[in-house]
Amino acid sequence: MVVGNLGDVDDGDDVLGAVAGAAVDAFVELNVAFLVAPLLVRVPDGLAVEEPIIVEHRFEAGGAAMFPRLVVQVGRDAEVTVIERHVSGDVDGLVVPVTELDVAEAGRLRYVDVQVLGPRVWQVAYQASRVARDATLQASAVALGGSYARLRTDSRLVGKGASSQLLAVYFGEGEQMHDFRTMQDHAAPNTTSDLLFKGAVQDRARSVYSGLIRVRKEAMGTNAFQTNRNLVLSEGAHADSVPNLEIEANDVRCSHASAVGPIDAEQLYYLESRGVPPDVAERLIVLGFFDEVIDRLPVGPFERELRADIAGKLERRSA
Repeated sequence: MVVGNLGDVDDGDDVLGAVAGAAVDAFVELNVAFLVAPLLVRVPDGLAVEEPIIVEHRFEAGGAAMFPRLVVQVGRDAEVTVIERHVSGDVDGLVVPVTELDVAEAGRLRYVDVQVLGPRVWQVAYQASRVARDATLQASAVALGGSYARLRTDSRLVGKGASSQLLAVYFGEGEQMHDFRTMQDHAAPNTTSDLLFKGAVQDRARSVYSGLIRVRKEAMGTNAFQTNRNLVLSEGAHADSVPNLEIEANDVRCSHASAVGPIDAEQLYYLESRGVPPDVAERLIVLGFFDEVIDRLPVGPFERELRADIAGKLERRSA
């Protein structure tokens, strides 16, 4: 197994950009232009890595920019969990990460991006994945920090029987803005993708989700699902959800669903009628809302911290 600087690998030039391809926007171009030490995680064929691999990018210098690059390659019938964290204090700056996930035949990759940047940091991130025949990818995102935080996810299923599961949890407060853009690209027959993004906004925070399921002509037998649900916890907060389908084949099963609204009044009444104070009842409902996703995230030792961060946002709202 290889974990280290991409510059130390003989075929490093061929690895970088193999999944992401040509730059999709100016920010990816910036990442390429200012690369310093891109990281590679490579798991050879047949190896199952039991413990998660944790990659942490820590941003401490105010008024600066950082351009992290991570490439994960999973060999045939190999298995690994990778946790990537973007962390900062209360500084101002720009973070432009690019992540490439490449899963070979029958490989299994669980990946999660945890973004807990400070409230003045801007992030514009891009994640590209390629999933081969009979391989499985679970790519997850947690977005709790940042001033403006954007994540574009392009997941391409290129081999027959490939499957992907895309998950996200995001919670904005104050003036935060979380912006998600996803592509579930089916380019082979009998492929499956399932997306579930759940978010909440309070105070004057905003969130935007825009997703596309693309089924190409050769992708017969596709099963693709896309669900985005949002809780609006304050009158000044706002959430937008725009799911889309682009289908060029028949014999497919595709669906999308989105919802934006406040806490369910009946759920709130049920708890209050049994003696639960209103603020406690609201916290219980919101935490339960996120549990469906959190329970499936491969965050390992950071699960308690994640739940505490969400609970802290709810407590600040109550205060």
